[in-house]
Amino acid sequence: MTARGRFISLEGSEGAGKTTGLECVRRVLAARGLPVVTTREPGGTPLAEAIRELLLRRHDETVQPLAETLLVFAARAQHVATVIAPALERGAWVLCDRFTDSTFAYQAGGRGVDSRAVDWLAERTHGRCWPDLTLYLDVPVLKGIERARTRTGGRSQPDRFEREELDFFERVRDAYRRRAAQHSRIVTIDASRDAAAVRRALEAAVERLFP
Repeated sequence: MTARGRFISLEGSEGAGKTTGLECVRRVLAARGLPVVTTREPGGTPLAEAIRELLLRRHDETVQPLAETLLVFAARAQHVATVIAPALERGAWVLCDRFTDSTFAYQAGGRGVDSRAVDWLAERTHGRCWPDLTLYLDVPVLKGIERARTRTGGRSQPDRFEREELDFFERVRDAYRRRAAQHSRIVTIDASRDAAAVRRALEAAVERLFP
């Protein structure tokens, strides 16, 4: 009988370095010979990717916070059912760029959606399928935004979330930090440090999953 795989998510606001962090964790797992499925949210399946594009695109009408939240969970329901859960059942380790903690940060914290509604939707969308480990890359808002701008070099237009005001991202960060304080599976990584220090912190956090 194949042992169930483990589920690791990476979280953070703009410019936190999730893409680099994801690759770092992937290398740690691959070095141990573990089968790894790398994915992202919103997205991970053709349908969920189409919803992602809808969420990130600017619209002529105001997107209501609850409508945004429901779209996020629609993508998540498809993603969990067709990618995450099957991978875990066959023994693969799933490494995901964002999961439901992002919804608590962006939609509940940033948009003001009732966190009880997010809890309710999470229970019905993925039940007990939560990450075994969540790595939260924490960076001051202004530093993260400056990093994000440097990364793109001004070559791409900001998406609907990237256009938000500083206050929005401060609320997102506050929500992430409160959630990290409430859940032991969430490990906060100081992502304002140099890349080598962040890499070492990520590697140490992942090693905790192994006896």
